[in-house]
Amino acid sequence: MPFANFKVPEKTLTPEQKEEIVTRTTELYVEIYGERARGNTMVLVEEVADGGWGVAGNVLTLAMLGEATPADPNDA
Repeated sequence: MPFANFKVPEKTLTPEQKEEIVTRTTELYVEIYGERARGNTMVLVEEVADGGWGVAGNVLTLAMLGEATPADPNDA
């Protein structure tokens, strides 16, 4: 079963953007493995709380990323 796990900063994606990640990832697996993969592909979009992740030994926050714009909380 193909499986993809995307970890993203909390509240940075709209529901439509999450749906696009799931759809496009599934299509990618179908391109690679053929149509038989479609019904078995699992895609998980996990939101990580602000400050709950880091790179190169540094804890990152949404404010530090600067360019990331939080999704509208009314969309969630």
